[in-house]
Amino acid sequence: MSGGWKKTEHLIVAAVFSDVIGGVELDLKYCLGLQAFEMMAIAAVGNNLITYVLNEMHFPLSKSANIVTNFIGTVFLLSLLGGFLSDSYLGSFWTMLIFGFVELSGFILLSVQAHLPQLKPPKCNMILDGGKCLEAEGYKSLYFFVALYLVALGSGCLKPNIISHGADQFRKDDSKQSKTLSTYFNIAYFAFCMGELIALTLLVWVQTHSGMDVGFGVSAAVMAVGLVSLISGTTFYRNKLPHGSIFTPVAQVLVAAFTKRKQVCPSNTGMLHGSQNSVPTHNGFATSPNINPNLLHTEKFRFLDKACIKIQDRSGTSESPWRLCTVAQVEKVKIIISVIPVFACTIIFNTILAQLQTFSVQQGSAMNTRITRSFHIPPASLQSIPYFMLIFVVPLYETAFVPIARKFTGKDSGITPLQRVGVGLFVATFSMVSAAMVEKKRRNRALHFNETVSIFWIAPQFLIFGLSEMFTAVGLIEFFYKQSVEGMQSFLTAMTYCSYSFGFYLSSLLVSFVNKITSKSSGGWLSDNDLNKDRLDLFYWVLAVLSLINFFSYLFLSKWYFYNPLVSPTPQPEDPENNRFNPSKQVEADNILP
Repeated sequence: MSGGWKKTEHLIVAAVFSDVIGGVELDLKYCLGLQAFEMMAIAAVGNNLITYVLNEMHFPLSKSANIVTNFIGTVFLLSLLGGFLSDSYLGSFWTMLIFGFVELSGFILLSVQAHLPQLKPPKCNMILDGGKCLEAEGYKSLYFFVALYLVALGSGCLKPNIISHGADQFRKDDSKQSKTLSTYFNIAYFAFCMGELIALTLLVWVQTHSGMDVGFGVSAAVMAVGLVSLISGTTFYRNKLPHGSIFTPVAQVLVAAFTKRKQVCPSNTGMLHGSQNSVPTHNGFATSPNINPNLLHTEKFRFLDKACIKIQDRSGTSESPWRLCTVAQVEKVKIIISVIPVFACTIIFNTILAQLQTFSVQQGSAMNTRITRSFHIPPASLQSIPYFMLIFVVPLYETAFVPIARKFTGKDSGITPLQRVGVGLFVATFSMVSAAMVEKKRRNRALHFNETVSIFWIAPQFLIFGLSEMFTAVGLIEFFYKQSVEGMQSFLTAMTYCSYSFGFYLSSLLVSFVNKITSKSSGGWLSDNDLNKDRLDLFYWVLAVLSLINFFSYLFLSKWYFYNPLVSPTPQPEDPENNRFNPSKQVEADNILP
């Protein structure tokens, strides 16, 4: 099975991207395979989880929605742990391998529970019985949450390392490979789309028609294939050594800057500890012809520079690392602080995504799902609609839009990552506008005419959001990775996924908050298990307004951001032998194979 996949994947990637990426797909197919298969496994569970929680575990609708959003939020929050362990102690390969097996164990436990009646509450129809079914409690509930959060732990720690491990195969100081790196992020998103598409069509169909036990079992099998893909590429990888805890140097900078808060920063930045006589430039960055890139000094957040001020001591003893830091340490902290506003502006975007994976699925369940006389589309499969579009749009974006935009902007990626994120945030607003209008139509038809509208009416909200995600998700990953320096790649990439986490947690808070506020004048917009009694359309309008406000906030905050000069590629001499990137020939002394 693994050999057949390798050949198939190579043909797909080569046919779509070969003109753009040269030979890189031959070396990165193992990472891309894990990306696709892991996404396939987790998406099949996450996107149909609300159906399992509601119909088989018998939790109420609002609680079921919160269980799903909390689970997905935890997956992405744990990406910070995965990024930290990778950069600090394990390295990306071992982090992926260890937590890949943790995720696999969670899928197996879920499959066992779905198969054994004694691990679930008695069968009952939540809709026909008016939500009075016996809810899962005790060891049944405990088993479910242990299995679910093993999946969350494994997937969360895996995700940021798949992207960063693939990107680590490139040299950011090489202009040719830097140009190809931007293409890699689009290919990784293409693999993500393929995984999502198969999960939301084939695997969700299996769950619906063969049972959730078989569906969870297929997810386990798919995850196992992904791990085989990862292990198959072991001899090809360039693996970077972990650099020790990234939090200790950050804490040292903050403590030292606070301790020396009353000191005055010298006008000559060359006097700072660890500086190499750098001089200010017009854009706020300081450079020097022979400077080590890790020691570039920036003028923003000058208060942190106080951590680099040397205090003369008559005894001649040197200051401790908690009182005196290097410019390189301070610059790493500045990078983390400077990307936080961009990170924060993507939280509302992912709150919208949470609705498409919860309430929009239930919205589809209340509509006419029939395509033919004998075939009904599973509501969870609606989320596959944008991925049908994206498997064509992503290659078109890379092969048509990027080359044209590159001629006008001079940027390797056509437009900057920040511009790409901004486009996505703006487009996402219209997804909720479409959702609100369709829900109002569906509800009015059901209440006043006793009609059930076609499920395809909600396709536009998925299509619009899919387009916005292509811009925002890829732009954000590229932005965080390219703004990182040695020892921070996985952690900063994890911040991208952490945005998903905060978005899903915010969704849970919004649902509870809206219910609490609206219950004072009515029964609550989202308090019933019946969407015809709820006011989901008004909730969607609230999200549309929040999304628009968020977009203008992003415009204001992003205009103050200066791109980190550490990632500026250094032109390399023409060498036909080096035009094709071969990781096996470029293992450096500080790299180690697993």
